[in-house]
Amino acid sequence: MNTEISFPSKIENITLVEKFIDDISVEYKLGTEIYGNILVAIIEAVNNAILHGNKFDPRKTVKVIFYNDIQMLSFKVFDQGPGFDSTSIPDPTTAENIENPHGRGIFLMRHLADEVNFYDKGREVELKFKRC
Repeated sequence: MNTEISFPSKIENITLVEKFIDDISVEYKLGTEIYGNILVAIIEAVNNAILHGNKFDPRKTVKVIFYNDIQMLSFKVFDQGPGFDSTSIPDPTTAENIENPHGRGIFLMRHLADEVNFYDKGREVELKFKRC
């Protein structure tokens, strides 16, 4: 099953994503831990798409697609921004970055999801979670 939502790049639309994840959680009877991991990781990806990708431009959209298969729950988040080099993100746990108030979103995604992949110059992020 594939399900998707699209919305303008406004921070208040995060509530649409929360409802989207809640509905998936109910439909697939997700446990508390995987639900929490999915919710935080996807919210981080969407926040990055709105803020860094689309620069809060409400004329640009963010799209979230959910894919379900036997072994994984997968999500793709798309933005319409210029992209970025996902390999050049500084580690937020190093001494020189520890006090930086930004830069933890991708770190969180990588620690909460079982797999994170970036495509299309960073304009698409795929997050996969093993079914429990």
